[in-house]
Amino acid sequence: MGLKMIKNMLAVVPAAMLCLTACSAYESGTEADEAVETSEPLMTASAGAAVDFDHDLDDYEPLKDSYNFYFTYKTVHPWWDAVALGMEDAQRQFLDKGISITYEYMAPDAASAADQKERLQIAEKKAYDVIGVDVADENIISPVLDKMVADGVKVMTFSSSDACEGCRRIAYVGNTHNYEDGVDLTEALCEKLGYKGKVAILVGSKGAPCHEDRARGAADTVAGYPDMEVVATEYDMDSIDLAYELTLQILKDCPDLDGIICCNMSNPVGAARAITEKNSKAVIVGMDHDQEALHYLNDGVIYCLGVQDCYSIGFDTLQIAVKIADGNMPGELFSEKTNEKTTVIYQKDAAMMLELLYGDVL
Repeated sequence: MGLKMIKNMLAVVPAAMLCLTACSAYESGTEADEAVETSEPLMTASAGAAVDFDHDLDDYEPLKDSYNFYFTYKTVHPWWDAVALGMEDAQRQFLDKGISITYEYMAPDAASAADQKERLQIAEKKAYDVIGVDVADENIISPVLDKMVADGVKVMTFSSSDACEGCRRIAYVGNTHNYEDGVDLTEALCEKLGYKGKVAILVGSKGAPCHEDRARGAADTVAGYPDMEVVATEYDMDSIDLAYELTLQILKDCPDLDGIICCNMSNPVGAARAITEKNSKAVIVGMDHDQEALHYLNDGVIYCLGVQDCYSIGFDTLQIAVKIADGNMPGELFSEKTNEKTTVIYQKDAAMMLELLYGDVL
């Protein structure tokens, strides 16, 4: 699949999902905007390395000609739309080989471990070849997955949050270095601030392994510098609006705030809106590729973003799900944990990333 075609698909927010013979089900009522046709971007090294659209199925020969999967994740959000695009690319390539793959891809409007547990218990009663989950809260969901596996259900985890260590899920595809991502972003912030100042951490969803791990990495890094201090740690529950409100309150409580570390894709946007409104000089670092966040990056309001390769996560998830459905276990065919990359990008990369992902030409 060519870069221009992928780029135009990604220009839709939330992403429009193409419906093939093997059609996917989504919980999203938002109509797609038209994709924007643009010239090929001249990518910087960082921007070009952040997302890999060039994927082909490996030489594994599936045992069946049709599969039916169920995937659930933390919350309806453009981040998971990007993961879904990688799934759809794999789906198309399987279809070209005469293999039909259908899957449900659903999540609640707001992150909820209780909702995720209920969805998994309902899905367990249906005849899915594999059930995949992006874990909302590892302490609540891991025992559910253990029971499902004990009952003979083929379960995998994917995206940005794995289950607890020792969980019986078969495999995980996604980010295995969330703690390190938190460290990397915070190191960039500390260097920018000259290793002194007051900072806040916006975590995301309480209990979500990826958010909690990044926040731990951030806190541990700040603790290593005697002239730096974490003055607030708040949970925005993946809500831009709540992140905005929390940032306003933090600025009120600490008007001389020097920086904010944002641990998910939503909170850099909410923080940047508040920082801009209050004309604060606080430096923001955060996660991922939200279009508005990339504009703030281009404008210098956000200092840097750690962009995960969502597309590769989706593609690899679907390909490994087929192998799991056929009864394969981790080993030569796939790893127990498939590690996907994160690339830290800066202001110089923003325009190219906006054009690459959204067809947004500045």
